[in-house]
Amino acid sequence: MRTVSDARILVTGAGGFIGHHLVTSLKRRGYWVRGVDLHPPDYTAVDADEFELRDLRRFDECLLATRGIDHVYALAADMGGMGFISANHATILHNNALINIHTLEAARMNGVSRYLFSSSACVYPDFLQNDANVTPLKEQDAYPANPQDAYGWEKLFAERVCLAYAEEHGLETRIVRFHNIYGPYGTYDGGREKVPAALCRKVAAVEPGGEIEIWGDGEQTRSFCYVDDCVEGIYRLMQSDYREPLNLGSEDMVTVNELAHLVITQSGKHGVTLKHVDGPQGVRGRNSDNRRLREVLEWEPVVTLDQGLEPTYQWIEKQVAQ
Repeated sequence: MRTVSDARILVTGAGGFIGHHLVTSLKRRGYWVRGVDLHPPDYTAVDADEFELRDLRRFDECLLATRGIDHVYALAADMGGMGFISANHATILHNNALINIHTLEAARMNGVSRYLFSSSACVYPDFLQNDANVTPLKEQDAYPANPQDAYGWEKLFAERVCLAYAEEHGLETRIVRFHNIYGPYGTYDGGREKVPAALCRKVAAVEPGGEIEIWGDGEQTRSFCYVDDCVEGIYRLMQSDYREPLNLGSEDMVTVNELAHLVITQSGKHGVTLKHVDGPQGVRGRNSDNRRLREVLEWEPVVTLDQGLEPTYQWIEKQVAQ
């Protein structure tokens, strides 16, 4: 039997933002990696030993994707920023439910020994996030359940499926709840981008003295975790013995207005102002409580928002200039 150190790895969603960063990180650690997605990475070369184009909504495709695999990092999902999430509830529920159920069952049938599911802070109840000065969200706060969007509901359901497979079938499952992951080499336009990438694009495109649009009053709060910290946390959780859901994010909360001003500072452009317009805003406030993360992994994210925005903005500025 293979040990953890020489396991054959599958990363689903390997063409996406976190997925292709994770593939690169695992390759640097010396693992053999298969990447699977509907498309290859948009902005970088393929680092995986094998990269297969597969539709994981189909069970037969999931069986092929998980063949000969020891560990699965299940990152595949139909998702995007608030504009996409708030307008595609049925699509998100349908596609992601199929992806998650089929991939997990295929992993079980093919003898996968460890399975990490990428959940989201969107699982947390709407009623705990209606104040900008939000109390940081602890893992146990997910119940009683009342996520704001379909995206949160399908993530919470998939968490329960993972826990049930662990109990009934003995599959070692790990569950990570991401809190607003950002960084370079990810979607920055087209409607599926997250707020840091969207703000970087807007600032990169505006002339000094111009203005950029912000949805709502900009006082909604979030914390943001740099992608390098994210993939490090994912790996550490997969190697651990911890089977319950675990937050992975930063505890440094900022308003969207503050985030915009940080991006403007990174750009070096003078006189750029904010124009507040109507648009989907999500919950009023969200922040991660990392106490359990520190306890379980003896680690937490270390990249500050200023440090992470620098390479993120520089990369998006180059894309906009092209």
